[in-house]
Amino acid sequence: MDLLSSEIESDCYWRSDNAHKHVTKRKQNPRKRKKREKKSRRIIHFNSKPLSLSLARISGPTELCDSPPPPMDFQVVVLAGGFSKKLVPLVSKEVPKALLPVANRPVLSYVLELLEQSNLKDLIVVVEGEDAAFLVGGWISGAYVDRLHVEVAAVPEDIGTAGALRAIAHHLTAKDILVVSGDLVSDVPPGAVAAAHRRHNAVVTAMLCSAPVSGPADSGSSGVKDKTKKAGRYNLIGLDRSKQFLLYIATGAELENDLRIQKSILRAVGEMEIRADLIDAHLYAFKRTVLQEILDQKDTFQSLKEDLLPYLVRSQLKSEILFNGAPQPEENANEKVASQNNQVLLSQILSNSSRPNFHELHELGSYGSASSRRTHKCCVYIASKSKYCARLNSIQAFSDINRDVIGEVNHLSGYSFSAHNNIIHPSAELGSKTTVGPHCMLGEGSQMGDKCSVKRSVIGRHCRIGSNVKIVNSIVMNHVTIGDGCSIQGSVVCSNVQLQERVVLKDCQVGAGFVVIAGGEYKGESLAKKEK
Repeated sequence: MDLLSSEIESDCYWRSDNAHKHVTKRKQNPRKRKKREKKSRRIIHFNSKPLSLSLARISGPTELCDSPPPPMDFQVVVLAGGFSKKLVPLVSKEVPKALLPVANRPVLSYVLELLEQSNLKDLIVVVEGEDAAFLVGGWISGAYVDRLHVEVAAVPEDIGTAGALRAIAHHLTAKDILVVSGDLVSDVPPGAVAAAHRRHNAVVTAMLCSAPVSGPADSGSSGVKDKTKKAGRYNLIGLDRSKQFLLYIATGAELENDLRIQKSILRAVGEMEIRADLIDAHLYAFKRTVLQEILDQKDTFQSLKEDLLPYLVRSQLKSEILFNGAPQPEENANEKVASQNNQVLLSQILSNSSRPNFHELHELGSYGSASSRRTHKCCVYIASKSKYCARLNSIQAFSDINRDVIGEVNHLSGYSFSAHNNIIHPSAELGSKTTVGPHCMLGEGSQMGDKCSVKRSVIGRHCRIGSNVKIVNSIVMNHVTIGDGCSIQGSVVCSNVQLQERVVLKDCQVGAGFVVIAGGEYKGESLAKKEK
């Protein structure tokens, strides 16, 4: 509990004064603080098979009750993950994925503030595992008091994004649901995706962004080596001529196979543009009734990206889903009535649009014939190339995003950079002839000895760094001790690590609390304590 409290307090120097006062007051009154925390984090358990769910309201003026919230215009779900195995040893029992630091702020804060800027303040944050949910909920309650109204849902680990939504499906009541990945760092407004979704009356709208170019911009280390990174990690996306409708998507293992596109879609749309330079940002708008129906019927679906989204795309011209609980017209309906209805619909389409979309024409059949067909729309919102969009879903991405946020996209950091294009906290101390270059950050209370050099790196809070230390293209988290004469390049050093004198690290990751013996030299290694 002491660790959690200290992290909340240290996070507050970039937060509002109200949040800082709230945390300070809790520290001065430990008995009242414990009583208030116990009340605000009361967890109500919902038992459902095969998944169990814990839901706790951790901020806002009222406590959670058993009845679902009233319907809203758009309901927001943030999928925050848990203790991701892909990010070991960066994650630990004290630091789940959502709290990994990006420019000395938890990565989840970037999504929460992006939503807050769009006036989306009623959120459900879904976390895998109760321990991770407790840590995430505790941080949110301290950092966003009186700013956001958040419910934290603890779901079982490793159930996937679709499984996480399935677990909380009975708490979704709005007409449309906005689903956002908690590891997204972006300046694309979610409201733009929501507007596109409503404009097309789509069942799903996915945000697509330009694929980032990885790797540090300056010379030196090549950056952290991610052993799990594979070639061809992005998607193949098929778009219509207007670049508004999603016609094809291949992900994961499908990228290794031949390209197979349905003839019905090609016939309906006429031509298709295949793109390999776009990534799925994991920000989706769904029609709630459709989302709940598919999650209920397709109980084997685990992933939104690899299961649910491709299913909706494949079936868009032969839809079997219900809209607002009502089935679409039967194909064997009276031909005369259907023909009249189609003629009326065709005239309405042509009067409202100079170029009807292929879904509308396909529903009518050839030349407005009596053939009645069911369709649903799968849309995309393609972010401008000038916007930033990246997901912290690998060790390489962790390093890349930290580098970007203190570099070319430092407007995302929430800090004011100095004239030297860096941030040195006022309480930090620098020794004689020590230099902190551009695109660097030195956190609260950290101390550096004489003749040190820091380039394109982030150093966390309350670190103790000796003399003649070089840090390049690296991330050093909180409460790290670094001895004299150490050299760190392209590496990640987690909290509470101790590097003794003359240690050399290149392209390494050092897990929380690890001690590296004096004089050790490591390249491309992952150093961490063995779990008991």
